[in-house]
Formats: sequence, structure tokens, C-alpha cells
Amino acid sequence: MAACAYPLAGHASQKAPLCYRGVNLSGAEYGDRTGTYGTNYTYPTEATVRYFAAKGMTVIRLPVRWEHLQPSLGAALDVDELQRLTDTVASIRHNGMSAIIDPHNFAYYDKTRIGIPPVTSVAFAEFWARLAVEFANQDGVIFGLMNEPHDIPATDWLKAANAAIRSIRAVGAKNLILVPGTAWSGASSWQDDIIGGANGTVMMGIRDTADNYAYEVHQYLDTDSSGTHATCEGAETAINAIAAMTSWLRETKKRGFLGEFGVSSHKPCVEAVDTILKQISDNSDVWLGWSYWAAGDWWPHDEPFNVQPHGGDERPQMTILTRATAVEGTAPPSCLASPQPRG
Repeated sequence: MAACAYPLAGHASQKAPLCYRGVNLSGAEYGDRTGTYGTNYTYPTEATVRYFAAKGMTVIRLPVRWEHLQPSLGAALDVDELQRLTDTVASIRHNGMSAIIDPHNFAYYDKTRIGIPPVTSVAFAEFWARLAVEFANQDGVIFGLMNEPHDIPATDWLKAANAAIRSIRAVGAKNLILVPGTAWSGASSWQDDIIGGANGTVMMGIRDTADNYAYEVHQYLDTDSSGTHATCEGAETAINAIAAMTSWLRETKKRGFLGEFGVSSHKPCVEAVDTILKQISDNSDVWLGWSYWAAGDWWPHDEPFNVQPHGGDERPQMTILTRATAVEGTAPPSCLASPQPRG
């Protein structure tokens, strides 16, 4: 396996291209455990995957639902759902992109939070052991531990995250792992004590025997950084948050990934995203890359953040995203190889 092209965090080096520039393809996380495939939720089509590959994207973050993959805690993964996931990952890889498998559950299983029986840290770790063994050491496959944990103290989330990482490594998987914090894993709140300690302090307790992980943060540009408004009163806050996160990563010799950000087509919003993407590109010694929220075959055309093409029309946001991928250039082939520890 080739060494990964990105430089080591905290080491002075010539600016290298970001390995990962892409988009979230939403749809497989829709519905609840009773949802029916094709009716209540879907996976991205080959045409959609091919479209974003043609735009120069190098990674797809693929939200999935824990309950669909594992209908009963501690039990085997659902054969049909696992096949759908496997086929989609193969499609992403066939089109030359990496795939981030993202259990999009906000640290809940059904309506029970991780850490509360029966959804214990052990149950979460067991799920990841089953999932990891299916994709262990596959080139271009990245494990995102969990989307936006919230309502869980940072210390409890650290325990669960470390348990999952131990399980992933125990089955022999050396894949890159993306580790979020609690409190929605917001970049703007990374160093704030919101629930059970600040992510920037508590999550330094991550332990990985392979030393092959990065911290995943999300950042939106609306007034409360929630991504629920089409306006961008929080643009300056978001820009400052990425700058602060960059400093934290460099000071702690860690690596980061911006897993979600999104804006409407309003000109000030698009311009602010352009600034954020330049920040990340200019600091590729600590940032692995980014994935925009969102696109997907079932996303409504009038959803303001949506960049899924409809009828040949492209959103203004795609202009910025495509330009950012073009500035970076073609990702080195080693970006698609099984990522290596920092060693």
C-alpha cells in the first residue's frame, strides 16, 4: 500500500494538494427502522456518482442509517442493506473517488442515546467491528464514526469513540477514521464547554493504536451555525471558526476534516464559502479536505443548499466547489490508497 500524499500535521512542508474534496450524497439515512428501500430511503445512483466525479470531486461522504444496517443491536448486519452499501461504495471507487461511510445517527439508535442501555458503548463498538470487517483495508474507504453526536457529554462520547476505534483496529482494519466531537461537532464551538467539557480538551483523549485518525468538524454560516437558515449572518463567525480550528490542529499536531458545510446561492454566502475553502487549501498540512452538504437523488430542487443537478441546471454553489477542486488539481493516486499512519 502506498503512503498517503498528505503531509504530517505540525510539520513544515511545501503545500500539498488536499486529498479529499467532495460532497455528501444524502438519501440512505432517510426514514426510520421501518423504512422501505426505494420508498422511504435510497442510495445514490451511478449517474449521480459519475456527475460529481466529473466535477473533479475526490470523495463522497455517504450518510447511512445504523438501524437499517443492524436492525437488532448485537446481531449480524442486514444482508440486503449491506449489499446496497457495498455496491454504492464500489460505484464511488469505480469512479475514482474515496468513500466515507457515515452512520448518520447523531449518537442515537432509535430514540436511545449511546451510553444509555441497551445502546451502550459496547453495542456501538460491536456495530463498528461488524461494519469495519466488511471494508477493512480497502483502498479509498474511510470510516466516519458518527454524524454529529449531541446531547451526550464529551467524556461519554470519548469513551464510546475509543471503544469503537479499538473494535475497528481489533478486526485488523487500518482505515482512516474520522472522529467527531459532541455538541454537533461544530468548529465554532470546538473549544467551548457545552456539555461535559470542551471537545478541544476532552477529545485529545482519543487513542488509536494505528495513529490513523482525524477530527471531523462541521460548520454552517447562518446565525446559529445550525445550517437551518438560507441566510449567512454567521459568515464571519464561520470563517473565524475555521481559522481557530486550523490553529488548534497545528498546535496539537492533529489533522482535521470539514465534513459538512453548506450555503444557499445568495452571493455573500457563496463568497464566504470561497474564503473558507481557501483557508483549508492554504493549510493542507493540517486539513485533509472537505465535503459539502449536500446533494442526493431525492433532494428537492428548492432546498437552498442543494447542489444536485436538475434538468441540466447547476447551482451557483457548484461554481465555487468546482473551482476549488480545479485549483487543487488532480489528487495524487496515493490519496486513494489505504491511508497510512503518520508514523
